[in-house]
Amino acid sequence: MGPRPLLLVPLGCLALLLPPGAAEFSPSLDSDFTFTLPAGRKECFYQPMRKEASLELEYQVLDGAGLDVDFHLLSPKGETLVFDERKSDGVHTVETEDGDYMFCFDNTFSTISEKVIFFELILDNMGEDGQDEEDWKKYVTGTDLLDMKLEDILESINSVKARLSKSVQIQTLLRAFEARDRNIQESNFDRVNFWSMVNLGVMVVVSAVQVYMLKSLFEDKRKSRT
Repeated sequence: MGPRPLLLVPLGCLALLLPPGAAEFSPSLDSDFTFTLPAGRKECFYQPMRKEASLELEYQVLDGAGLDVDFHLLSPKGETLVFDERKSDGVHTVETEDGDYMFCFDNTFSTISEKVIFFELILDNMGEDGQDEEDWKKYVTGTDLLDMKLEDILESINSVKARLSKSVQIQTLLRAFEARDRNIQESNFDRVNFWSMVNLGVMVVVSAVQVYMLKSLFEDKRKSRT
């Protein structure tokens, strides 16, 4: 199946703090969303980040004329970190500080075509792994009798977790590529059918004109005498 659709739920107090067209995501290590951006509209989103963490954002335009969109990424201070103009996809990674990072998708340059946009957020060093390690250390007592230390087990588990997360990320991107390619193929299929019907109509008209012209050449136009 394709990426999960984005569901924006208005929050009473939050709506008073954020500008129109903005939403805030709860902290998550890996999240992906798909939404429709109408023509002439701009949608912005906020992501809270911690100091010395990492924010990776990947986006793709899955459907819409031109398969392009403007993308902005702003720091908590309002500084423009990334600006992509009329691009179909992009991958950006930034080292973060405390605050809310804003990223926007701008389709105001288009007056007719809406765009279907998929994007994925990957957050690293958000502090949760460190907390897990502290929880594990509470049980590191008498481990000298064990052949494998709990730290080694934890390292192995984290390695497996990282590999699984990377696999899920790659599968999500492959689904997004497949959705965009399918939309392009369906669009090409409709164009081929349309122009095939146009060519067929032209051939029928030309054939009818040719038959009429040939018949007119062999008609006896002389008037019979009475």
